Order: sequence, then C-alpha cells, then structure tokens
Amino acid sequence: MLRKSIFFVVFVLMIGMMVACSSNNNEESSAEQPEEETETTEDNTESQEREDSDENGTNEEETGEEGNEEDNTENQEPIYYIDEETASILPIEDADEEVVLLTIDDAPDEYALEMAETLQEKDAKAIFFVNGHFIEDEEGQEALKTIHEMGFPIGNHTYSHPVIPEIPEDEQTEEIVSLNDKIEEIIGERPQFFRAPHGANSDHSREVVKEEGMVLMNWTYGFDYFEEYQDADKLKEALISGEAPEIDINYSLLQSGANILMHDREWTNEALGDVIDGLRDQGYEMADPNLIETLE
Repeated sequence: MLRKSIFFVVFVLMIGMMVACSSNNNEESSAEQPEEETETTEDNTESQEREDSDENGTNEEETGEEGNEEDNTENQEPIYYIDEETASILPIEDADEEVVLLTIDDAPDEYALEMAETLQEKDAKAIFFVNGHFIEDEEGQEALKTIHEMGFPIGNHTYSHPVIPEIPEDEQTEEIVSLNDKIEEIIGERPQFFRAPHGANSDHSREVVKEEGMVLMNWTYGFDYFEEYQDADKLKEALISGEAPEIDINYSLLQSGANILMHDREWTNEALGDVIDGLRDQGYEMADPNLIETLE
C-alpha cells in the first residue's frame, strides 16, 4: 500500500513537470515571434525609405535639370538688335552675322498654324505679326495661343490694318494699344515688336510704340504681296535669291541681316519650307527673334 502511494506521488510529480516544461516552451516561442516580426517590419521600412529617397533624389535631379533648361532659355542675353533705320537685324559683339530674320504679317488668318508647323519642323523661328480682327473669335484666339506656345514671338500689326498716317492720332493710339491689350488677354504677354501696315508710320505712332515698350521694325525685302509673285514657285525663287525681275529688282536684296517679309497667304505657306532650305544652302541661318534686344 505504501509503495503504491509513493508510486502515485512520483507519477503526479512527473506529469506536473512535463506540463510546466510544455508551458515554458510555448511562452518562449511566443516571446521570440514578435521580435522576428519587428525585425522584418524594420527591414521593410528601411528598404522603403531607401527606395523613396532614391526616387525623390531622381525626381529632384530631373526637376532641377528641367528648371535649369527653362532658366537658361529665359536668362539668355540678347545677341542681336534691330537697326530701326534699315530694319536689318545686326549682331551684338561677336554673334553670327550670317543670319536673316523671318517675319510673317497678317496672322493668324488661314495658314499661320501650318506655317508655324513648317518652321518648327525646319527648326527655324519667325515673328508672327498679328492683326486684331483675326483674333476676335475663339478659333483665332486658339490659333494665337498655339503659335505662342510653340515658341514664336507675337508682334503687333495694328487692330484693323489701317494706313496709320491717314487716320487721326487718337485712332492710331487705339489701333496699337487695344491690340496689345487683346493679345495680353489671350496669351498673358504684351507684344515686344511692332510693324505698321504697309510700313507707314507717323510721328505719333512712333511715340505710342515707344511708350508701349515695343521695338519698331519694317523689313528689308519681301515679294508675296505683289501679284507677280502670288505663285509658290516664283515666290520661292525670289525670296531665296532676293531678286524680283518682274517688279524691276534685278539685283539681290539678300544679304546678312536681311529682314524678310512674308504674309499669311496660301502661296507663301506652300513656298516656306523650300525658302528656308534655300536660304540655308546659301549659308544663312534663321535668326531666333527671342534673342533680339527689346525695350523691356
């Protein structure tokens, strides 16, 4: 009886020890598991932070490079100026002299957008001189915005294309200033260049142009408004050579600094690409009007 009692006590103690060991093992296992999860979470967080840092660094570098490009364009110093007496584009200091300036009047009528696209394809620039009656409707305003967004400077060619010396001074002022206001309303900038219709200025219009902070310019040659040259092939030959025998110009007007007049016309639109190529074949590059010295 005594032996049975002793055996029973020993058996109970063994069972108790086994239960206790099992409980301790479970507690140790439970205690270790959160540490592993914590380490994994910390590793993931550090990895994500490194990735975010790399991405931010790349974005900051890319943004910085784009910003620098824009700043470089905006901060470029002028390298040309317009001689008001001759209308030629002349170099400041050591800028390339073998350049000509392309200008397009009476825009944006029917072909200005196509002409802007041709210029862009040929990596050439021009000034688009605008009339107010072409930007009264939504279509004209959208065309003006597009040309401006393509990087082409917008010039003032008066609101309704009058012969300036033939109208009263108050109307001269209105023709110039109201168009500047209209253009600024559409593209957010006032024009920095002015060209009078028919090249006809008055003392008063010159004063208004100066007060408005614009560079006044005429042109050195252009033929597309003569009936004899309202043909793409004839016009191309005339503009590339600077000669127009049909109107008694048998000597070349093409020279360094030429300010070439064109218009928003079908035949000029058709000839434009070949004109640019032809001028380059003769050693001339198209000047960037964004690099012309202005009054502001």
